Amino acid sequence: MSVQIFLEGKLLGIDEFLLSPAGEGGAANPDQVFLGRSHWISLLSEVLPRALLAELGLAKILLGSSGGGQFLLVLPDEFRPSAQAFLEAAAAEIGSMSAGVLKLVWSITENLGDWSDVRRRLQQEMDRRRGAPADQAGLTAFDAPAAPVADADAYFIELAARLREAGAVAWLAEHPGRVSISQGKHFWSLAGSAEALPLARAAALSDDGAEPAATSALAARSAGLETWGVLRGDVDNFGIRMRRTQTIEEHIQLSVLYKQFFAGELEVLCSMPEFWRKVTVIYAGGDDFAVYGAWDALLGTAAEMERLFHRFAEQNLKDHPGAEGKTISMSLALAPAVDASLGAVFEEAGQRLEAAKSADKDCIWLLGRTLEWKQFTEASQLKDNLVRMVSDFGCSPQYLRDLCGIYRESQSRVSRRQARRTGGERPWRYHRRIRRILSAARPHDPARQRAEFQKARTSLIADLIGRSAVTVKLRPAGRVALEWARLSAEA
Repeated sequence: MSVQIFLEGKLLGIDEFLLSPAGEGGAANPDQVFLGRSHWISLLSEVLPRALLAELGLAKILLGSSGGGQFLLVLPDEFRPSAQAFLEAAAAEIGSMSAGVLKLVWSITENLGDWSDVRRRLQQEMDRRRGAPADQAGLTAFDAPAAPVADADAYFIELAARLREAGAVAWLAEHPGRVSISQGKHFWSLAGSAEALPLARAAALSDDGAEPAATSALAARSAGLETWGVLRGDVDNFGIRMRRTQTIEEHIQLSVLYKQFFAGELEVLCSMPEFWRKVTVIYAGGDDFAVYGAWDALLGTAAEMERLFHRFAEQNLKDHPGAEGKTISMSLALAPAVDASLGAVFEEAGQRLEAAKSADKDCIWLLGRTLEWKQFTEASQLKDNLVRMVSDFGCSPQYLRDLCGIYRESQSRVSRRQARRTGGERPWRYHRRIRRILSAARPHDPARQRAEFQKARTSLIADLIGRSAVTVKLRPAGRVALEWARLSAEA
């Protein structure tokens, strides 16, 4: 019986490639190039390992995990040279298609010892390849970089346009680093079978239903301020959770669970009535996702994804100790202008997500603040109360701007004893100012129930500045709720 080997492959430079400028052929459609690149990357990590098994004539069951920019295979040792040659050809074309930005690297080790030892050897080999690329390339590392493929951007635009309606994707021996829609040597279904590739491709369509809606159209469909944004999410400490797996079976099971959750739930969620015309999927990876669309629909998407992931973790990870991999953090970046670049807003959302995950876990960056999910719920409820003052009690939307004006961005942090000794903040002044703002904005209407208005106003003041009798400090949820309500009230 031959020795088995593990082969792990990874795509490096994904974000750099997505954000690199389009060539001349795609200059008129930068957003479509961006989406096509994202779809290509998502499909590569699914198609390449399956194509490798098909080319070698091996069983499909040897595929361990795939998706999210990486894959894991089990192969007989005698197929090592053939697998190396296949991956080298694919890596060469991937480098040409991306002008050298996106790289395919892999590591191979024997299936000997515990899974922890195998994983360590795979990681050491991967680190060596990533840290010393010239050692792998030999003398060719000093050759002039290959010119980018002339039709690369045209290929990405076509992929973005055709993938939504495609029933299957294919791999061609002539182009081992591409994914084809119309023709190929090996085909894989995208829907309708148990072996279909798990790919989230939901898209909000234009009014004529011919193509995905442009960002300007998605902005026009938003409630309140007409703008759009990008929502990104990432599982907290996913790498730690995977490193704690004790067997290869457990590793594969967890990888498949996470991947199927993001691909399946995003596809279903974006088809719901409140989202199907407002949200488009950029990608769904093994532990993260990204979508773009109308800003108000993205807030609802964030809340639903957090709720669904919390339920997913409770049901599937209850036997795994620790909090790693059981929470999710997100960020929402709004476009500075309706015609802003999708790639630029995607990049900002990524930077905000990294900042939020560095400061906390199980949180969301939203409208200038990082909130825990409990605070996000509080902000949503407070936003409803703020908007209710306009819809039910006739307050002018201007009162929201006035309330934002009394929020102090920076406050000296003093103790209660210091506040009492120095006079501190005087909460009644803010109560009085908020009452004046609400009363001035509220038209005289004897028919309205004044008691109900007074109760709503008192509750609103307490939610905004707290109930402390000594100091005043608006909570982050209060600030987010004010901005949220202001965006909702703007026409």
